[in-house]
Amino acid sequence: MRFSTLFFDLDDTLYPNSNGLWQAIRGRIQQYMIERLGVPEKDAPALREQYFKMYGTTLRGLQARHTIDTEDFLAFVHDLPLGDFITPNPIQRDVIASLPSRKLVFTNADANHARRVLAALNLSDLFTGIVDINAVAPYCKPMPESFAIAQELADEPDPGKCVMIDDLPRTTRAALEVGMASILYGTEEPASEASGVFVNWKDLPILLG
Repeated sequence: MRFSTLFFDLDDTLYPNSNGLWQAIRGRIQQYMIERLGVPEKDAPALREQYFKMYGTTLRGLQARHTIDTEDFLAFVHDLPLGDFITPNPIQRDVIASLPSRKLVFTNADANHARRVLAALNLSDLFTGIVDINAVAPYCKPMPESFAIAQELADEPDPGKCVMIDDLPRTTRAALEVGMASILYGTEEPASEASGVFVNWKDLPILLG
């Protein structure tokens, strides 16, 4: 395999969007904005989405526009019983384990949440590291600076040897723009924003090959 380093997004990539975990996290974000910051309940959903689009993550928007405790925010929004939403996928595990490249999680969540998700999915031992929102601060995906930091942490200076696997077209497009290959998870429709697309984990080694 010509790729030395595979970056995997976490939420809605290592588990399917249909299980409801991300929707629950989104609800916790809005609850935080209402309870901790005094944002009117009717305004919270639109403001959350506005910050997400403008700043890359709602967290970065809140940091820019409000005074917040970042650790408190991350702990609050991820305080969910993961076992109610996600379970291990043996096929996914076998596929990821079979890939000879170095594998890291690259997420806009924090490392604690990533470790909990990996444990719930029985994937913890397959990844050599986690590049989280704190590691790339003050940036986040899809900002090009965040990819540069991820490469540095992965000790891979050549973006052409890296692949970003993510469920968001804006992230896979950004990876292409910095010279990486990228694969969009969650659709079978060809996308100009990525090098390839997949839904079935068994297809990933073929795409990487």
